[in-house]
Amino acid sequence: MSESNAIANGLAGAGGGIIAQIITYPLQTVNTRQQTERTLKRNKQSLPSNSTTAPGTLLQIFQVIGTEGWGGLYSGLKPSLLGTAASQGIYYYFYQVFKNKAVAIAAARMVKGRGDGTVGMFGWLVVAAIAGSLNVLFTNPIWVLVTRMQTHTQAQRKIMDEKKEALRRAASESAIADSTLQDKLSELDSIKPRPYGTIHAANEVYNEAGIVGFWKGVIPALIMVCNPSIQFMIYESSLKHLRAKRAAKKQGNTSISALEVFLVGAIAKLGATVSTYPLLVVKSRLQAKQEIGGSSSYRYSGTFDAVLKMIRYEGLPGFYKGMSTKIVQSVFAASVLFMVKEELVKAFMVVADKSKKVVSNISS
Repeated sequence: MSESNAIANGLAGAGGGIIAQIITYPLQTVNTRQQTERTLKRNKQSLPSNSTTAPGTLLQIFQVIGTEGWGGLYSGLKPSLLGTAASQGIYYYFYQVFKNKAVAIAAARMVKGRGDGTVGMFGWLVVAAIAGSLNVLFTNPIWVLVTRMQTHTQAQRKIMDEKKEALRRAASESAIADSTLQDKLSELDSIKPRPYGTIHAANEVYNEAGIVGFWKGVIPALIMVCNPSIQFMIYESSLKHLRAKRAAKKQGNTSISALEVFLVGAIAKLGATVSTYPLLVVKSRLQAKQEIGGSSSYRYSGTFDAVLKMIRYEGLPGFYKGMSTKIVQSVFAASVLFMVKEELVKAFMVVADKSKKVVSNISS
């Protein structure tokens, strides 16, 4: 029974994750671009003259639609759906497996006169951390590709700006005629972007760093395991509190409604997102093409280098770029995910019970 329960949670988690991902993907794309954009401290003398305050999320969405079409908001959707299905399936499967073990251990401890037979907050934290670590190690290569595809246009724009700036410098140093410079700049503007799909992103990552490149950002990602740990600790504890409260009031039905699951999931994700967001920014910047940084001073060789340079050139605000967008996307996605997952698990259990009754009737 526990094995089928784990499978049900794994499949339900994958299904809920896919639906939530499709609905909120445009926000995720814009958020990744916000995270990887460098904005230097205002008091830095090296602040570029073209550096401006980033537009709001809604305006950025319209800008992407205007320059890249609707497809720009869904860059990397296919590998992202694969990543979501894999991540949610792997996570929920191992979460349920270790949750069952934790419950069994708690029950065994109660028989021996220790504890009340329930799993405490620390127990849920450990269970979620183990499941999260396994998930990160298995799926990191997929998310590297997704980040590359979401930020490809952004990186190409930076590369093109550098080429234009190099032409202007060369023109000023060698006194090239304005007409010749304008012709060369127009030639650059006329270059159409090449198609950039999953295979292109994979080849690019491999050519840059080999197989190791597919695990860029894995260190902050592993540290970020505390995000779902915090999320599920709040989620499980809240559901436990709701059930206990209803049991204390001696209500006949102690089941949790879809709306309540939605709200509890939203609160849980909000708390987890705010506490671990800086790690997400570092991970995105490591996984994106480093040309987005422009100057070599703003490109990163690893996690520690990224943290030091962000502190030096951008300060604390750099670690929270796009957080409001992420909160909206994450809370809504998590709420949809939890609601769909719980409903799918209930449906699976109903079907399983009916199947057992049919088999029982046939055998008797």
